[in-house]
Amino acid sequence: MEPTAKFYKTWTMDSHRWDHFAPRAGDVLIATAAKCGTTWMQRIVSLLILQSTAPVPVMEISPWIDARFIMPLDAMLGMVEAQPHRRFLKTHLPFDGYPHYGELRYIHVARDARDACMSLFNHLTGLTPAAQQALDDGAPELGPSWRCPDDPHLFWRRWFTESLFGASDGFPELSFFDLETTYWKARRAENLLLVHYNDLKADLSGEMARIAAFLSIETPRELWPRLVEAASFEAMKRDGETLMGQVGAMFEGGSERFLFKGSNGRWRDIMSADEQALYDKAASRLTPALRRWLENGRLVAGDPRATSD
Repeated sequence: MEPTAKFYKTWTMDSHRWDHFAPRAGDVLIATAAKCGTTWMQRIVSLLILQSTAPVPVMEISPWIDARFIMPLDAMLGMVEAQPHRRFLKTHLPFDGYPHYGELRYIHVARDARDACMSLFNHLTGLTPAAQQALDDGAPELGPSWRCPDDPHLFWRRWFTESLFGASDGFPELSFFDLETTYWKARRAENLLLVHYNDLKADLSGEMARIAAFLSIETPRELWPRLVEAASFEAMKRDGETLMGQVGAMFEGGSERFLFKGSNGRWRDIMSADEQALYDKAASRLTPALRRWLENGRLVAGDPRATSD
């Protein structure tokens, strides 16, 4: 087994949990920064693997291995080991935060940092007191977990000017852009596919076809339109209670709060020019190609594998 290359620990995640994972050939790991389309991709992969439009609790059949607040590691690994279908798992770690195996397939979903910021603000301000307490209890050595401010402007400023949770969370230097950079550097790996949120919105069928080809999955022609419809945001909202399972109880408003809008660009009408300049300053340290990719996606910026920087 390849050991974890780098150790990350926050109130939500502990990368060492992956050291105990036993891979199976064909396993799929969905790897994203938070609020970049993780659940959407879990639903897409579930549809492709199971070849059924029936809603399933994706958070339960596609476990988040590095999450330290959901259940004990032994219980989670036992649940993963018992799964009879081709397994698809989830992580929010950087690419260098977990072991890599040649027989696995890795799918990374990217999104414009400004859209991810707005979505994460809605996510964190929707946590129930019980969910916040679970975060506290999951990492007692770190003390009480960080509380999100109610003001989106304060959250935006922190998102783009400093580590979101502070140095004590194990990410003293890691930002959204640092995480994305780890996947960008690995973008030419044969078993890693980069997908963008914008492209899923613009051409869901086409992106699902790319994902199916990457996973070597063939679908009967007559079933394909139904799979694509079931992966639409509207269908996910409709099936939200089943898709979210027990996780919905962690949020005020349940699945309706978790599967909020699925839209982009809300920051344009909320943030001032000075606040938007904070983003420009933070993004200026990215390579030009990575910035174009994060802001636009493959359909506009081109295939990440073909870029030179």
